[in-house]
Amino acid sequence: MLACTDKMSSREAAMQVNILEAKNRFSELVKSAQAGEEVIIANRGVPMARLVPAGAFSATSELSVSGGNIVAWLKAHPLPAHVRRGHDEIEAALHEERAAWD
Repeated sequence: MLACTDKMSSREAAMQVNILEAKNRFSELVKSAQAGEEVIIANRGVPMARLVPAGAFSATSELSVSGGNIVAWLKAHPLPAHVRRGHDEIEAALHEERAAWD
């Protein structure tokens, strides 16, 4: 089942396929993405992922965290306050988990 999504620009439409069809036609869908077509993978009609050409992302994009860029990326994208924990807090949580194993 192929469908075109309404959220694309007027110059091109995205191809939408359900997960099973994407699994069965993966090579063909990758070739479509390489050719510049956006492929949306849906679960029961709800978009979940998309295939786009790898060239759409540059080596300096946010997704590039190789080498020395990871420290800069982490500084630019800090963890939310509710998930930050210090060393002592982590050690206490580990100790508590290990004690529960006995």
